[in-house]
Amino acid sequence: MLLKENGVNPEIIYYLDNPPTLVELKGLVNKLDLGLRDILRISEPEYSELLLSNESLSEEMLFDIVCKHPNLIQRPIIIRGNRAVLGRPPENVLSFLKN
Repeated sequence: MLLKENGVNPEIIYYLDNPPTLVELKGLVNKLDLGLRDILRISEPEYSELLLSNESLSEEMLFDIVCKHPNLIQRPIIIRGNRAVLGRPPENVLSFLKN
């Protein structure tokens, strides 16, 4: 595992088994310094079924939907302190660990 090879012993949170709360999801997006739409898996069937490409959905509605459908969240996400990064591609993680 890339993290362990670089001396990091991660705590792994499986979002599908333990979905983030609204507060946790907002905090995660803040740590990533991205918008919620930036971390959505648009290839998931629910993305189309729930019409999430509709830009008129309010941010609160979108957060509520994603909390109920955590498989829509890109993963892995690596968190370190008050910062986070999407783990794909792996180069993101290496760059993140160096900073």
